[in-house]
Parts: sequence; C-alpha cells; structure tokens
Amino acid sequence: MRLDPVALAAKLKVWGAELGFGQIGITGIDLARDEQRLRDWLGRQYHGEMAWLAAHGNKRSRPAELVPDTLSVICARLDYLPESAAQMQAQIDDPNAAYISRYALGRDYHKVMRGRLRRLARRLEDLIGPFGHRVFSDSAPVLEKPLARNAGLGWIGKHTNLINRDDGSWFFLGEIYTDIALPADAPLTTEHCGSCTRCIEVCPTAAIIAPFVLDARRCISYLTIELKTAIPVELRPLIGNRIYGCDDCQIHCPWNRYARLSVEPDFQARHGLQRASLLSLFAWDEQTFQAHTEGSALRRASFEQWQRNLAVALGNAPPAKAVIRALEGRREQATPLVREHIDWALARQRAGLLENLG
Repeated sequence: MRLDPVALAAKLKVWGAELGFGQIGITGIDLARDEQRLRDWLGRQYHGEMAWLAAHGNKRSRPAELVPDTLSVICARLDYLPESAAQMQAQIDDPNAAYISRYALGRDYHKVMRGRLRRLARRLEDLIGPFGHRVFSDSAPVLEKPLARNAGLGWIGKHTNLINRDDGSWFFLGEIYTDIALPADAPLTTEHCGSCTRCIEVCPTAAIIAPFVLDARRCISYLTIELKTAIPVELRPLIGNRIYGCDDCQIHCPWNRYARLSVEPDFQARHGLQRASLLSLFAWDEQTFQAHTEGSALRRASFEQWQRNLAVALGNAPPAKAVIRALEGRREQATPLVREHIDWALARQRAGLLENLG
C-alpha cells in the first residue's frame, strides 16, 4: 500500500510525537555546502585524533553513497535535559565534585534513539509494506546537524550545536535514511544567535576559535572522551573538575532558557553520578567502573581514560591531604598513562599545600 507522500509525512510526525520525540522533520539529501565546510575543517586538522571523521570519503555528506537509493532523510529530536542549569552550574562550581556531561548520566542515548527510530520505521512498514531504510544516531558517517537543520529542527549555533527556537539545544538527534520520496520541510537557513557570543566567552579551553568553528583538539569533550593519549599539559588546569565531556556552552546559551526538563526515564541519572565527588569516583576499581557504566555512554571512555581524567580533576582540586593520599594510593598500580597524570596532580597538590603553609 502506498499513500500520498504528504499524508505519509503527516503520519510520521504524529507517530513521532506518540513515541516521545520532541520533533520530526524531513529533508532531502543535498549537503554540498556542508561537504565543503567539512573538508575545510578536516584540512585544518581540527578533528585531532578522530581519524574516523575523515575515513569514509564523501559518505558522510552524500547519504546515497552510504545507503544506496536513499531519497529522503527523516530526522528526529529526543530531549534529554535531566536538571536545571543552576543545578549543573552548582556541580561545576564545587571543585571537589565531579562533573559529567548530562547526556551521559543515564542510559546510552545511541540505544534509546535507535530503538525509538526502529519503532517509527515499523509503524510505517505496517502501513505501506517493506521499504528500504536504515536508522542512525551518532553511529555512522552522517552529518546529523546539517541534516536536522535542513529538516527544520533548528539552526547550528556558534558553538556548533543545533538550537531550536522553542526548546533550546538539550536534545539528541537521529535519522532514518529511506528510499521513499517524502516532501521536505522548510530548512532553517538563518541562524538566530545574533551578536551573542556567550558560548565563545565561557568555553573553558577556548575551543570555539571563531563563531561556528570548533577546534576539537581543545574541546574538553574531545580531551576527556575521544583522546586516548595524554591530555596536553597546558590544557589540564583549564579542564577543572569536568571528567567526562563539558556542557558549559549549553548551560550559558540564552536559548536554553526555553529548554524543558526531560520526562524520559532512560535519561535520568544513575548511581548518583549527577552529584558524585571526585574522590568517590577515583576510588572505583575497574570492576566497579564496568558495573556502574553498563549500558551507558560513559563506556565510550575506557577505565584508563576515566582514571586519567579524574587524576587531572584532582590536580585541579583544592590542596588537601586526602587528595594526595588517594593519588598516592593509586599510583603504583596505575598504567604509565595514568601514572603520568597522577604525578602531575601530585605536584600541584603538594605545591598548593606548601603555599598554604607559607
């Protein structure tokens, strides 16, 4: 059974709302303008060690090369904000607390989003019969934000995140590539950041080097998650207590005053991670880490990276004998990578204590 494409698009949006999506939009597959921007960004080496961003040729910007016969892309938004900006800022402002990017507090969003998209695709299949499709959520070479922008879900802000006028930017994106020709929604081709530069000003490591340009090599999300080697020494003090990702640009974005708290149970914090202390997390052994991060996006970082990040944060914490004891207690059994960061932290802690005594 084949329905009128306009009717199909309308049904998809109704079903999307019933499945809990914040918004569904539809776009075509032309990403020529964004392809050139991606090439320029990669050419400047802003992707750092994320070689996978350059590993798939043009498939990222040409959907039909990734999934042959793709004609339309169904884009979905799933809101995840678990708490207020004030609560997040309070955790960041406590130098003995551990700050984890709020998208990683609950269940792995990749699984939630893809599962929800598959349910949406099944509804369509039940109506029209089998059709060619594939679902994605940050899980393949896909230009998610440009596609979402083209589908009318928002505009790409100066921090390079997608912003929705009514709901801010605290949401995940997902896509269904399909061989059905569906009517495209009107794209948001104009950004509405105006003269605001809050995200640029508050970035702890000055990773937003110009409006709409992010040097990932300086970004705390990259440094604490994607980077597998040593964190550059000059950036360590700037990381503060952020041990997995960073939300500062979103916390301070004026458009997020419109963001609503998510009611999605899967995105609620697990194991008290939203209020955890640095010392309590540094005390985890690998078995505890594996148990407490099962089914979580935190698994993108290894236990070694977890310890490395915590060592840096403890080096940035107020000088305290308890911190020094914890670092010394982990040093001998640590990997060479972690030990180097522990030594850096110990040097800062000991120097701080001597300064306080003086």
